[in-house]
Amino acid sequence: MASKRTAVVTGGAGFLGSHLTDRLLAEGFRVIGIDNFITGNPQNIEHLASNEDYRFVKQDVTQYILLDEDIHYVFHFASPASPIDYLEHPIPTLKVGAHGTHNTLGLAKAKKATFLLASTSECYGDPLVHPQREDYWGNVNPIGPRGVYDEAKRFAEAMTMAYHRYHKVDTKIVRIFNTYGPRMRLRDGRVVPAFIGQALTGQPLTIFGDGSQTRSFCYVSDLIDGIFKLAMSDFHEPVNIGNPREMTIKQFAEEIIRITGTAAQIEYRPLPVDDPKVRQPDITRAKKVLNWEPKVDFDEGIRKTIDFFRTRLG
Repeated sequence: MASKRTAVVTGGAGFLGSHLTDRLLAEGFRVIGIDNFITGNPQNIEHLASNEDYRFVKQDVTQYILLDEDIHYVFHFASPASPIDYLEHPIPTLKVGAHGTHNTLGLAKAKKATFLLASTSECYGDPLVHPQREDYWGNVNPIGPRGVYDEAKRFAEAMTMAYHRYHKVDTKIVRIFNTYGPRMRLRDGRVVPAFIGQALTGQPLTIFGDGSQTRSFCYVSDLIDGIFKLAMSDFHEPVNIGNPREMTIKQFAEEIIRITGTAAQIEYRPLPVDDPKVRQPDITRAKKVLNWEPKVDFDEGIRKTIDFFRTRLG
């Protein structure tokens, strides 16, 4: 047991944090999950209660993190990540990007651990370059309503690179594009759970704007595979992980209607401020550096996700 590598996962009860935890345990790690449940869900980790290689700490990572044991990896995934969440919790979102990143980098430095930051495609803002490559600096409104999330992550990236360059910490940065799968919260404001929830309950599917804006959807197991490969690599620059298969929001709504067999209609509402018009990862770097690309096709992944939400609504 002592010979096992130990990983800390902040945001460990969240959608991505819990899936990452499962992967790390499957790879033979011990895992310490940290979460304060501001947006995490205890249900996401209840299956780990009897796992002797898993320990949970309820804590806000903007407070000092004290762990006595050896730590080999720190995965910083704590943050509200959907528009509903970070508009409801703007200050905690900024603080977890700033103080939380500082604390977790400090932990990695003290333990001589590898550090991986969960960053976001939101660093590109409403992009003027399409698809988005890692060397694109973005088009972000720092004082708009989405700025609390965008700038928190951009600052977190800057601090991560500073710790790498100045303190020689082994750091990685993953820029996560739209991801979906089981354990998403039904009412987290993102398009996948919103459309599925509306379709399964016979409500109209709500499209903001005319539905021509595009998104690229990556199934969660593919994303976690890319993140794990990045953590095990020697690469330090940001890496996009996402599925480059682009579709319009209107096309996505029509697919959900088709697969669920609902008679629900589409309802159009005004577009929110600073909502990106296009979003598609260029994954050339991930392919070259990590030998990674997504494998789960949209139809398979969305059916698994719909089945999960059926159990939650049942």
